Amino acid sequence: MSFTITATPETFRLAEVFTISRGSRSEAQVVTVHISRDGITGRGESVPYARYGESIASVVAQIEGLPAGIDRKSLQDALPAGAARNAVDCAMWDWDAKSTGRPVWDLAGLASAPRAEITAYTLSLDTPERMEAAAARHQSRPLLKIKLGTPDDMPRLEAVRRGAPRARIIVDANEGWTVDSYNDLAPHLIRLGVEMVEQPLPAGADDLLAEIARPLPVCADESAHDRASLPDLVGKYDMVNIKLDKTGGLTEALALRDAAVAEGYGVMVGCMVGSSLAMAPALLVAQGAAITDLDGPLLLAEDREHALTFDADGVHPARPELWG
Repeated sequence: MSFTITATPETFRLAEVFTISRGSRSEAQVVTVHISRDGITGRGESVPYARYGESIASVVAQIEGLPAGIDRKSLQDALPAGAARNAVDCAMWDWDAKSTGRPVWDLAGLASAPRAEITAYTLSLDTPERMEAAAARHQSRPLLKIKLGTPDDMPRLEAVRRGAPRARIIVDANEGWTVDSYNDLAPHLIRLGVEMVEQPLPAGADDLLAEIARPLPVCADESAHDRASLPDLVGKYDMVNIKLDKTGGLTEALALRDAAVAEGYGVMVGCMVGSSLAMAPALLVAQGAAITDLDGPLLLAEDREHALTFDADGVHPARPELWG
């Protein structure tokens, strides 16, 4: 018997306007997938991303075009890495867990049940004054991620450090710098205690990272999607940001994590701005990661029922009522 697969667009309001170097948004637009068979339904969520040529309509069309009889193994070839495959893959894992009575971590062969992971909290791009105020409001969080990627980032860096003098800080340039701007900023990143910089140069135009000094770890985001991306990262990056919407689901994300570690990369596990349903499978990948960045639900004004718990210990594993 084949799965019945439905793909439904949904919208979640953000608590505040969220801005990166490529633009702003006031809501998270996601695709929720339900797969049903034998009276059991599994769920998954993805966030189509225009940067990768995706839209709500294109992702729904990909999912609706899947052949009858698709399973998780054949799905890996039926759809490319991306948001459409992610939602279906995660829904299939959820269905497997519900149908067998075994949690996904066990089905996936992980060594132990997942535990809470400290997650970064993202400060969106804004004026230095507003970013300093935001940093001050969130200075008790153990790890702050700053969105940058403009010609005027130095005042923003200084402002955030003033607002949160003791917090750990990482920086995401979202492909917004040049080699010259990165070289100019790097000494100040170190002076201000920044621990890592994410995607300083545009994907496809980052070869110079192999030729210049990298005085602090550089993490590939837009340059790293799945295992096929790894050969092109050699000598340019120190870390890989694994996002399920890039890998095309939990199946490839787990495989990418193992391959990246085997090749000596540090692992960061990140997310698009989505609900707890999207973060739940990513938390399995984030176990023991150098950096976890699964704060999507913290940026929402509303979340799903049975939402993930965030507290001083970090983001906690999902309850079965949510996923897995």
